[in-house]
Amino acid sequence: MTESKQTTGRLYGVGLGPGDPSLMTVRAVEVIAEADVIAYHSARTKPSIARSIAAAHIREDHIEEPLVYPVTTEGTDHPGGYRGALEDFYAEASERLAAHLDAGRTVAVLAEGDPLFYGSYMHMHKRLAGRCPTEVVPGVTSVSAASARLGTPLAEGEEVLTILPGTLPEEELTARMASADPAVVMKLGRTFAKTRRALESSGRLPEARYVERATMAGERTGELADVEPGSVPYFSVAVLPSRAGAGTAERGAERDGERGPAERDGERGEVVVVGTGPAGPLWLTPESRGALATADDLVGYTTYLDRVPVRSGQRRHGSGNRVESERAEFALDLARQGRRVAVVSGGDPGVFAMATAVLEAASREPYTEIPVRVLPGVTAASAAAARAGAPLGHDYASISLSDRLKPWDVIAARLHAAASADLVLALYNPGSQSRTWQVGKARELLLEHRAPDTPVVLATDVGGPGEDVRIVRLAELEPAEVGMRTILLVGSSQTRAVRRGDGEQIVWTPRRYEQGEAP
Repeated sequence: MTESKQTTGRLYGVGLGPGDPSLMTVRAVEVIAEADVIAYHSARTKPSIARSIAAAHIREDHIEEPLVYPVTTEGTDHPGGYRGALEDFYAEASERLAAHLDAGRTVAVLAEGDPLFYGSYMHMHKRLAGRCPTEVVPGVTSVSAASARLGTPLAEGEEVLTILPGTLPEEELTARMASADPAVVMKLGRTFAKTRRALESSGRLPEARYVERATMAGERTGELADVEPGSVPYFSVAVLPSRAGAGTAERGAERDGERGPAERDGERGEVVVVGTGPAGPLWLTPESRGALATADDLVGYTTYLDRVPVRSGQRRHGSGNRVESERAEFALDLARQGRRVAVVSGGDPGVFAMATAVLEAASREPYTEIPVRVLPGVTAASAAAARAGAPLGHDYASISLSDRLKPWDVIAARLHAAASADLVLALYNPGSQSRTWQVGKARELLLEHRAPDTPVVLATDVGGPGEDVRIVRLAELEPAEVGMRTILLVGSSQTRAVRRGDGEQIVWTPRRYEQGEAP
């Protein structure tokens, strides 16, 4: 390995701020004054914006190095395409600057905003920083400038600010916007129409603000929904401001008996049934995150509500796990008052969970006009299967062993039918403190159709702090080891349990039956 040649010059990456020269830092002005060479990037047909910001500090005796991009769009005949053309340009530009550094000169590379935040300087930095002493002078970013010009907080408390390039695929933009707290989308210009569609698809368009050329001549701000796509330059951003401030002002209905924001705006409320997956935030889909963030009220079993972060101005209504009908009607009554309500459910809300209770109540008066949506979540069966391998790789059936809402005779008949069809079984609600015999009885029924060594995945609290996933033989399944947080996956005649070279035991069900093996 050869070491990089060390030069005698010094390299500076100088952040100039968002455009107004008065927002340059004292250190930026000092570095420009000390530099021998002033370098700046620009397009072929337009003057350098970076140079125009620093123009008052550039002297006649400065050596100027304009670094002119060969392309500004993806149209190029370069054999390596757009990326190849830029790579060659950055390499050539770096060598031009290296010649000055080798001669002992101090080189200041000017950068709009901050040099290491979506800036061109970083490409010089990566190639030259190891060859000479280097200093990066931070600058005010366009994100900070946009927030200041809007007079709107970007992030408050425990909110997470998301920065997105508009060049992302539309579906990716939509998903990230749906799950974000506050967010900023940069690099608009030709990506504006796509960004607007993503904002609309994610339900965030009404809150989106637009900032163009913040702090510069020609600055424009306003509601993003009102902006004409053809008028949007590259130097513009979309801003989804902090929701915390809005929540304090708009959603504080619990104070002084105020009405909810949707009711004040003359809009109807709605109920969204949200699946949180088997455990915490890692299992939430982006759409579910968005629904939980925008809700005025959260309704649910207290254990599931505890998985959702507390937000300013948002009401939380927890209850026990045996009042599904009452909880559903309570949520619908809130929506009748014009509030946006998220009913929080574990796993997938449509699998032995709250979606049925809400839709059943919503099919009766006085709730038939209330909009209801159901957002899916990762099921307990899918989560347990993923931890164990792929036991659900072929046909399977999901059966709840709880006889609280249906008689045991129905459960037994379904167990017999599914087992005789050689289906893998996902057994929900197998046991609790008050239900201790069902697992043993189910084991007896299944052994009438399955071999004693049939693999059974016994998964408890998947994704949670008490996670325990084990593989046992059907004949050795112990009811005492099964609790409320447990799901059982019982293999078919084809399911295999194998211990791999590292000692890990995995389970999978082949996707095909060999000829003559079907029962």
